[in-house]
Amino acid sequence: MTHAATTASPYELADEAAAVLRERTGIERHDVALVLGSGWLPAVDALGEATAEISTTDLPGFSAAAVAGHSGKIRSVRSGDKQLLVFLSRTHYYEGKGVAAVVHGVRTAARAGCRAIVLTNGCGGLKEHWTPGTPVLISDHINLTGRSPIEGAHFVDLTDLYSSRLRAMCREVEPSLEEGVYVQFPGPHYETPAEIGMVRAIGGHLAGMSTTLEAIAAREAGMEILGISLVTNLAAGMSGEPLNHDEVLEAGKAAASRMGVLLSQIVPRI
Repeated sequence: MTHAATTASPYELADEAAAVLRERTGIERHDVALVLGSGWLPAVDALGEATAEISTTDLPGFSAAAVAGHSGKIRSVRSGDKQLLVFLSRTHYYEGKGVAAVVHGVRTAARAGCRAIVLTNGCGGLKEHWTPGTPVLISDHINLTGRSPIEGAHFVDLTDLYSSRLRAMCREVEPSLEEGVYVQFPGPHYETPAEIGMVRAIGGHLAGMSTTLEAIAAREAGMEILGISLVTNLAAGMSGEPLNHDEVLEAGKAAASRMGVLLSQIVPRI
C-alpha cells in the first residue's frame, strides 16, 4: 500500500521511513546510497549480493513509480565491506508531487546512515562524440527548476557539490571518463533546440530532468555526492531526430554491462 502524506515535517518523515527500512531489511546502518536513473536498472545486479528488496510503497512518504524504466523497488546490497542502499526508482519534479517528495529518498538514505550517495541519470549530451551509452561525471549543475528542497534561513554551501575527491577516484578506475555540467529542466517535455542552445551558452554539457534537487538535499544532509550521467541521446536539435523515452531505455540496456562494471569498481572505494 502507498503511505499517505502526513503532517510530519519532511525530516521526520524521512526518520520514519528509515526506521521501517531498518526493520524490513534487518540492516541497522547502510553506508552508501545509489539512485539509479532511467537506463541504469540493468546494471544493478553487478553491484553485489542483494540481501533484501522492498517496495518503495512499503515505506512512509514514498509513492509508486510513475515512469517506465523505474521499478519502484529499494534493494539492500552487500558489496565488499559496504552495505549499499540502492533506489531502483526516483520521484521526478515533473510528477507534480512537490519538491519534498523528490528528495525524500535522499533524506531517507541519510537517516539510514548513508554518508555518501551516487546519483545517476539518463540525459541528452551536448558533445557530439558522446555517443549513446557514454558515462559522464557531473562536475557541477545548473538548476532550472527554480526550486530548492531547503526552506527557511538555512544557507547551504554548494561549492564542490559533486565531490572532486570522488571524481578523481572514478578517473583512477576509468581514465577515459569525461566531466560535464548537468542542467536540469522541469520536464516532462523535452527541451527545444533553442533551449539546448541556451544550455551551451551558459556552460552546460548535459541536459535532463532530475538530480539537482536531490544533490542539494544530500549536501544539506552532509553526504558526499558523486553524480554520473549516462548519455542516452544527443540533445534536441543536434541529430535531426525527435526525442523519446524509449531510446533512453534502449541506450541503458546497451550500456548495462559497462555501467555495472563501472559502478561495481567505484562504489566499494567510496
